[in-house]
Amino acid sequence: MRDKSLIALPVVFSFPETGFGGGVIAVSTFSFGKDSVGAKPSQASFGVTYTQNKQILVFFPFNVFFGNNKWYLNGDVGWYRYNYFYYGIGENRIPQEIFDVTFPRIKLLGARQVGRNNYVGVRYQYESYDVTKTVESGELASGKIAGSDFSRTSSLGVSVLRDTRDDVFYPRKGVFGEAYILPTSKIFGADREFTRIYADIAHYKSLSDKFVLATNYVTSFIIGDEVPFSQLSFIGGAKQMRGLYEGYFRDKNAAIVQAEARYEVWRFIGLVGFGAVGWMGDENQLLRLGKPKFTYGGGLRIATKKHLNLRIDYGFSPYEKGNLYATLGEAF
Repeated sequence: MRDKSLIALPVVFSFPETGFGGGVIAVSTFSFGKDSVGAKPSQASFGVTYTQNKQILVFFPFNVFFGNNKWYLNGDVGWYRYNYFYYGIGENRIPQEIFDVTFPRIKLLGARQVGRNNYVGVRYQYESYDVTKTVESGELASGKIAGSDFSRTSSLGVSVLRDTRDDVFYPRKGVFGEAYILPTSKIFGADREFTRIYADIAHYKSLSDKFVLATNYVTSFIIGDEVPFSQLSFIGGAKQMRGLYEGYFRDKNAAIVQAEARYEVWRFIGLVGFGAVGWMGDENQLLRLGKPKFTYGGGLRIATKKHLNLRIDYGFSPYEKGNLYATLGEAF
């Protein structure tokens, strides 16, 4: 290994669904000694948090390039005992319901370079979603929502990627995108069957030495009638449409367009402004284009080694009060 760095940060937070919480997150960046100097750097993180309501989150995400960029591994492995808010499916909003859930989650991608900037690989995802508590007389407690008590998804599919970024952690130009078809099947160990068709493409353009415009396009379409509510397409969260609670809107289909203006103010300090629009859809209407959802906001960036930024964002939407996000790495 060479060009190694390690950042360990204490975490303190408070959310309505969790109470106060805290923990630690460690982030390492590195390159393999056998790779050339120009090879893309890798990143791995590990975090553990515990909340006032006795919730536990253990997570291990990573992005690894090796063999002089010929191979790319991406993953997110974790175990969670947590609770979330549920607001209904589609355009029908219901009063906020909180539910408890325990689940392991595995997301893995292994890809081989084909040509200079393209990769082809295999993606695997697994989740055993055990809903342990719901609101009495609520929509989830009624049993009418698929997966409202338990669901097990196990998916295996083909993925294609394109990567022309000039930098992995803070791109100033280029494209990074992935598209995949991911069948969930009883053949792979799932308890139901459906297929997700997904694409996530980001584009970066330098407008000056210190000013970067980043845009992101995400689509998620689901085929099949057995998809649990936890696996529906959604908008909201720390990466997609900041300003909305993750999963505030969920349905079979979703499409998102978001943009971010990034400005390096002074040395390691930067500022950003962002905005996004998203649409939901189902089997009757692919996307309800006449019912867009909007979010917007701004944030602070504190650069560390190799420009792996500490990100502090505050997002707004017409549907909720504002949401604060504090993490490492850009949203896209």
